[in-house]
Amino acid sequence: MDGFTIGHLPDQIDDRTSVSDFEYEWGDVSFSSRVWERTVEGGGARVVLQVLVMRGAGLTDLAAVRDFLAEYHERAPDWELTEFDNNGRTALHGETEAFWTPAEGVAVEVRDAFGLVGQEELLATARGVGAENPG
Repeated sequence: MDGFTIGHLPDQIDDRTSVSDFEYEWGDVSFSSRVWERTVEGGGARVVLQVLVMRGAGLTDLAAVRDFLAEYHERAPDWELTEFDNNGRTALHGETEAFWTPAEGVAVEVRDAFGLVGQEELLATARGVGAENPG
């Protein structure tokens, strides 16, 4: 997906889950998004997991990505995030998201917007995202 592979998916992603890819732009950043959804009783669907690859000149470092995502997700300025090691890169995670900057101008985010997969699986999925052609 836009130069990245997704090597781990939570158990909640199964044969009852559909997957879709989207591309769009917001705030001078281009997004490639893969979304896994599950149909809910009564109609409609609920997002189980989302992986986003973002590209833009303003995504210079982790602090810039944090600021961008705070605006994009409409988070308060005191958005509480915790650092974690993502395969040798410093990354940040909150209750429902994990993100990092694999290169200047590129950011990756894994989202569990409804808290369906849990933080352990969210971080495992984040750690399973890697460059298609490393090195």
